[in-house]
Amino acid sequence: MKKPSSRIKEEIAKLQEQLKAAETREAERIGRIALKAGIGEVEADDGKLLAAFEDLAKRFRERGSETRKLTPAQNPPGAASRANSEA
Repeated sequence: MKKPSSRIKEEIAKLQEQLKAAETREAERIGRIALKAGIGEVEADDGKLLAAFEDLAKRFRERGSETRKLTPAQNPPGAASRANSEA
């Protein structure tokens, strides 16, 4: 049996709330890390900061795909301990 449109709209609303909560958690986490790194003291306009964050995200995505290809024996020394301390 197909769902009525009202039920689908309710589910969409719940998912939008979940998305908003997840984005808030992610923003708070990234914000705390950025502040620890001293980003709050950097005087740059939002466009430049956004571009820098996009470059950073790209580097992590590229590095992540490279890391997934490595076996545990191929990971550089200390990589596991650094990853654990960042979590």
